[in-house]
Amino acid sequence: MSEAGDASLEPPLESFGVGRRLAAEGLGTAWLLATIIGSGIMAERLAQGNGAIALLANTLAIGGTLFVLISIFGPLSGAHFNPAVSLVFAIRREISWRMAVAYAGVQIAGGALGAFAAHAMFAEPILQVSTKLRDGPAQVFSELVATFGLIATILGCLRFRPSSPPAAVSLYIVAAYWFTASTSFANPAVTIARSLSNTFAGIAPGSAPYFIVAQLVGAVVASLLFGWMLKAGASAAKPTDRLP
Repeated sequence: MSEAGDASLEPPLESFGVGRRLAAEGLGTAWLLATIIGSGIMAERLAQGNGAIALLANTLAIGGTLFVLISIFGPLSGAHFNPAVSLVFAIRREISWRMAVAYAGVQIAGGALGAFAAHAMFAEPILQVSTKLRDGPAQVFSELVATFGLIATILGCLRFRPSSPPAAVSLYIVAAYWFTASTSFANPAVTIARSLSNTFAGIAPGSAPYFIVAQLVGAVVASLLFGWMLKAGASAAKPTDRLP
């Protein structure tokens, strides 16, 4: 996700410099993963076997944290926290490909550190590998849909409601946790980090590549489709386009 000084998901202010922007992306992604995994551990421990309650608690924690993180880090880096989002902004030529690659690197590293931090907070082994399989066409297709919807939310807000992405993205992720079979990872860095946690939020490393491919495909499709639709909407209506 991304956002500028007016709390929108616009390209970041250049005045903050590359170092600060990369630090913001790394720290923000670490914070996000600490929330995803930490709240999952807490929810599972307190829910006493009730999976629905555990998922709801996990969902609400993530939604709340996303709103805060986008609001804090948006003015610094654009608050992508997601290689798929950085890819879309590179496709749209709103960040350079070199910066998109650098963002992806720190997002992946930050995500792993966030997973380790969550383990440390809950006295879990720091180094883990998930054994939780998330396989099958339905799960993979769910990730395509989830990421498509995330990019649509971002681009639509940028075009029509530039101050709303913190709330809109957070609400979308909360909803997508429940309407997708995969619980909406929608983020390659998140997927990699969750493969390093054998907890409630984990995904087995063997399942992760399929999720990542689906996420990137969903992001590209949404970028192309909404780039076309929103560009058309930005042009002035011709006389023949107007209703009588």
